[in-house]
Amino acid sequence: MSDAAETASVPLLEIDGARATIRLNRPEQLNRLQTEDLGELARLFDRIEADPTIRVLVLTGTGRAFSAGYDLNSVAERAVSATEQQSAGSAFEVVVNRLEDLGVPTICRLNGGVYGGSTDLALACDFRIGVDTAEMFMPAARLGLHYYTSGIKRYVSRLGVDNARMLFLTAQKISAPEMLRIGYLTAMVAPELLDEEVDKLAHILAGNAPVAMRGMKRAINEFARGALDEAAADRRHRESMRGDEIKEGINAFAEKRPPRF
Repeated sequence: MSDAAETASVPLLEIDGARATIRLNRPEQLNRLQTEDLGELARLFDRIEADPTIRVLVLTGTGRAFSAGYDLNSVAERAVSATEQQSAGSAFEVVVNRLEDLGVPTICRLNGGVYGGSTDLALACDFRIGVDTAEMFMPAARLGLHYYTSGIKRYVSRLGVDNARMLFLTAQKISAPEMLRIGYLTAMVAPELLDEEVDKLAHILAGNAPVAMRGMKRAINEFARGALDEAAADRRHRESMRGDEIKEGINAFAEKRPPRF
């Protein structure tokens, strides 16, 4: 998929073998998300989830930024409305939570800056690989916005209380090295090495046992939220001991070859 699409559009999907790539595609607006983008992301997530041949998802942006977050005009319209409407962040929150709960492993390819709500969109991915020129900024405190609960919980569970407090309450911009230090970035690379690093991780994830990964990802997310379904996790563990994946994995190990899941 080209880094520069001809015209702005809703997010674009490309499928290459076991890998799906979704690219946010409003580069002149730094990929600021519109209402129609949220609907398309939800549709694409459903499509990916329904395709058993897809083993990994990469989420990225077109141009010089990953995303400037959710359209503030939508927030402003609700702020001045005489009647209480659906929360400006509620549709966005649903999409971000859907991304976090996807069964396939997800990689955010941070091609540039990440701002506002898109910091949570990226955080909902399992891995974040970013360029060393990236930066992030969570401006909620400057806007007078109390961020939605699941987003705050994700910051706290993934980055820790102190880092969540620093990012939300100070509303200060931080650089890529600091993003790496606090654990927001999984890896930081020079721009010319970004695709190589993402491809390497995507290849590893696509080659692992999909059912086992799906179950362990669910358990990890539930642990992080403090809401582990222990009985379901134990059942998945016991079923895996009798499943086809473990048979292939053990045979591949014995035969000194890569497994074919």
